[in-house]
Amino acid sequence: MNDREFSPTQPVILGFDPGRDKCGVAVMGLDRQLYYHQVVAAKDAIATLETLCQQFPVSLVVMGNQTTAKQWKQQLQQELAQSLNIILVDERYTTLEARDRYWLMYPPQGLTKLLPKGLRQPPRPIDDIVAILLIERYLNRLTSTSLMTND
Repeated sequence: MNDREFSPTQPVILGFDPGRDKCGVAVMGLDRQLYYHQVVAAKDAIATLETLCQQFPVSLVVMGNQTTAKQWKQQLQQELAQSLNIILVDERYTTLEARDRYWLMYPPQGLTKLLPKGLRQPPRPIDDIVAILLIERYLNRLTSTSLMTND
């Protein structure tokens, strides 16, 4: 597989769900095409973001605004080689939303299918799906704002 055929030429948004131990990372185009998502150890987050900035035409970082956001924003501004615009997005309820999204992206198999939806726990961390939701929240805000200004 050649990376070029999957690399967008249009600018993309990097979603970042910062945490103390692990972070969610996602890359999505303005057309909502998802190019990359992964959960990484917090200590590897900066290196991962650097790699993604080299691999994709990142125009903006969208980050959750809760727990460790201020420290992470400062650290990204200091340590990323490329100076990027960082926008904080309200991340309330994203973990609950991400759990539902996980099951849409990866439908339950076997016995998990039989469990009531509220009892199903994703079998892995879902911080990357939170990063996807943060990008979508930002894009939704953009489109609703531009719809209002076009009236």
